[in-house]
Amino acid sequence: MSAEQRLADRRERLMMAAYTLFANPGFPATTIERLCTMARVSNRAFYECFSGREALMEAVYDRCVDDTLQAVAKAVAAAPNTLDDRIEHGIAEYVAFATKDLRRAHIMHVEVRRAGDCLITARQRAVAGFTRIMEETVAAYPQRTPPNTHLLILGLIGALQELLIEWVLADVRPATGDLITTAVHIFRRSFSPAGA
Repeated sequence: MSAEQRLADRRERLMMAAYTLFANPGFPATTIERLCTMARVSNRAFYECFSGREALMEAVYDRCVDDTLQAVAKAVAAAPNTLDDRIEHGIAEYVAFATKDLRRAHIMHVEVRRAGDCLITARQRAVAGFTRIMEETVAAYPQRTPPNTHLLILGLIGALQELLIEWVLADVRPATGDLITTAVHIFRRSFSPAGA
């Protein structure tokens, strides 16, 4: 391999190690040494790839978010052409994709908060990405678009995130179908025609 390929390989191994370790035992408990051991790279090689644990966490989080955004956008585009169907398909795909791998759900909804202020910008980018998909979807149905659409969508995304935090941390996890039903109910109440 070229030097560039070796660097890319080490970076990928560190990201895969972080994907597992940041989910369990979690970001605060995962040391650089432990990451390097699992990835089979030296501490020096770590710093050739990332400036620190926070930079690695951001890279892993961004990948989780990007993969989820793609899955949600695809589900919304493939749904029947009604606002309810498109948003419900988007919600269902978000929950299904996030919960398909506990590590992904843990990193996206719990560990990103435990990482602290350094990840605030990454979280804001993620929320903006999901907000954009929903706003573009809702804008195609002006008869269903209330004046405070942006705030309603932010509230729905916040509620969905809290539901997934509950799913990750609960001793007895709620069924993912219940998460979807609850989020869809919140959406329908928020976007009912003429406030019905």
